[in-house]
Amino acid sequence: MLSISSQRELKAVIKESVKEALEEELIKMRLIFFPEVSDKEMRDITVMYEQPEKKSVYAEKIDI
Repeated sequence: MLSISSQRELKAVIKESVKEALEEELIKMRLIFFPEVSDKEMRDITVMYEQPEKKSVYAEKIDI
């Protein structure tokens, strides 16, 4: 039988693994429901709202 400390360690590892798996699946679901923007729509948005003044601090590219 596992000791109390090893049970806690095992629970922590399982909890972290489940959390990571759920985060990955949530990202995929958001991308599925996130509408794509055509080039014309993007140009319209750029004209309407102009370019952002600052560069983004953080960007992430996800390959599906």
